[in-house]
Amino acid sequence: QVQLVESGGGLVQSGGSLRLSCTASGTIFRIPIMGWYRQAPGKQRELVALISSSTTYADSVKGRFTISRDNVYNRVYLQMNSLKPEDTAVYYCHAQYGNEHWGRGTLVTVSS
Repeated sequence: QVQLVESGGGLVQSGGSLRLSCTASGTIFRIPIMGWYRQAPGKQRELVALISSSTTYADSVKGRFTISRDNVYNRVYLQMNSLKPEDTAVYYCHAQYGNEHWGRGTLVTVSS
């Protein structure tokens, strides 16, 4: 069973940066697709970025966020720059490996 653990959330001022990390355990094989979703209060969970052989970004984060991965350790990162108050959300790590797998989430709060 794949387990995902996120870290790196916190409180940051508008314009600041944060780096989220997610480590997958429970498999020795490379997970084909990993990524990040987020859910703001009162809103549905939405895609932020995915990485496989290529990368996909939500329009709202293009040019500000960068997703990357370490295939040796099945880790995925999200570098978030130029953060805005509307980026405030719980960020969830996601892995597609047979079934879908989710982390518990890490809270990112951007103050204005």
